[in-house]
Amino acid sequence: MPKVKTHRGAAKRFSLTGSGRVKRARAFANHILSTKTPKRKRRLRKSSLVDKTNERAIKRLVPYL
Repeated sequence: MPKVKTHRGAAKRFSLTGSGRVKRARAFANHILSTKTPKRKRRLRKSSLVDKTNERAIKRLVPYL
């Protein structure tokens, strides 16, 4: 069976946690920040986990994560 190619775009966006869950950055933190509250902007800095329903698809895109 041939080797599976890693989706490079996905590889730059996701990483694995110690328990095997997929970690991601939050969206909406780039521009038009003046309308967002400081509390919301603080929360956007933190990373979060990918939902269980999307985890399988991402692990398929990045097989050697």
